[in-house]
Amino acid sequence: MIRDRKVRVAIIKESHWHFFHFYFAHYVKYPTAQFQAEMFDLSENENAGNFFVVAFRGSGKSTILTTSYPIWAILGRQQKKFALILCQTQSQAKQHMMNLRQELENNATLKNDLGPFREESDEWGSSSLVFSQLNARITAASREQSIRGLRHNQHRPDLIICDDVEDMASTKTREGRNKTYQWLTAEVIPTGDRNTRLVIVGNLLHEDSLLMRIKEDVEKERIDGVFKEFPIIRGQEILWPGKYLSMEDIESEKRKAGNEFAWEREYMLHIVADEEQAIHREWIQFYDELPHGEKDCQGYDKHVEVRIGVDLAISKKDTADYTAMVPAMLYGDGKDLRVYILPQIVNRKMDFPETVDMCKAIDSSYFKENDKHPIFVIEDVAYQRSLPQQLQSEGIRKVKTTRPGNQDKRTRLILTAYAVKSGKILFPREGCEELINQIVHFGVEAHDDLADAFSNVVLSTMEDPPIIPRIWII
Repeated sequence: MIRDRKVRVAIIKESHWHFFHFYFAHYVKYPTAQFQAEMFDLSENENAGNFFVVAFRGSGKSTILTTSYPIWAILGRQQKKFALILCQTQSQAKQHMMNLRQELENNATLKNDLGPFREESDEWGSSSLVFSQLNARITAASREQSIRGLRHNQHRPDLIICDDVEDMASTKTREGRNKTYQWLTAEVIPTGDRNTRLVIVGNLLHEDSLLMRIKEDVEKERIDGVFKEFPIIRGQEILWPGKYLSMEDIESEKRKAGNEFAWEREYMLHIVADEEQAIHREWIQFYDELPHGEKDCQGYDKHVEVRIGVDLAISKKDTADYTAMVPAMLYGDGKDLRVYILPQIVNRKMDFPETVDMCKAIDSSYFKENDKHPIFVIEDVAYQRSLPQQLQSEGIRKVKTTRPGNQDKRTRLILTAYAVKSGKILFPREGCEELINQIVHFGVEAHDDLADAFSNVVLSTMEDPPIIPRIWII
């Protein structure tokens, strides 16, 4: 291969694996792992179509798929004409372009086989490497730049590679996550053509991040493609045994990660809450049965009332929030107050009329069982303001409205933390799994509607606590 260009080109045209291990041999410091071989197979196999790779930090995913693959896709049998690399920031795009240029400039064999090339800056502000003999181009751009109408001569992008197009800041809010997904579906994908191949490389940063949405889209066959996840270890299997010879080596790498959150997120590919976690799982306390029939010293029933926290959504679209209802049984009052979360939780996509009907059914069922109507706790904000009015017009009188003021959702959840940790709020052993996940992983879960309804009902007991009616004898 070194001596004969015809032999060399014939081999590397057919195999990205051989291309990389010949031209990029200086990157191969450890025996290539099986999961990396899967990346090469995905890139070579055009029948696989789009593919999406999540792999641990330092796995070589960007070197293989963002630096090597676009060059091979042009030089190899795929004969791509316009490879577009997209990053989150312009500085990242420039770094990718610099990496490509350095490889082509400093690798004499690769330069002779692929060259000549020239670097250009176009009217979109993106940087490009143009290969005139092959009538091909590699362009790197950022999310900040417009890519509408990008063409190389008559060619629209036929290979689009997105590498780390989101970070912790962009995934922190649902608005930011929606914006990234909309950018991909409304700008990136339409930029290509019918034969365009989409490759996305990155980490799992959030339960509702771009890659997690794509994973769901692939599983539900809303988008064609293959989704692969490669953590540093899977069970007791080390995925890169050539680099990490033992679990001691894994532990050493873990210490370099800096903290447990970074390790779980960037190496194990677990989506975990960060240091700002509002409620920790170990704080959750459970009950096995409700204390029915308990009386205080004066013979009054300690069961005061049932309150139901409501978080309203009025759309049934796939991307919409859920309408959540979290019921709680209140026992005692003052410092003896205990809040027992009930398992009859509602978490569904409903329109407004369905929500009203659901509230009426719940009101009737609790009255039949306890001879007491529940109190619906609803925020007096935006479109939720109309629900209390509608319920009262339907004959449901026990409706309590709350005003969150300037408190955001995280702050309101944090205000419940002491009551959770001290055992004043108790959860059933079964039936509240999704609610517990949302409050423990608040900020990384795809939805937080149950957490909002939970905060609503718990904070109502603090702001307007129940009082057991007593006759005091003086």
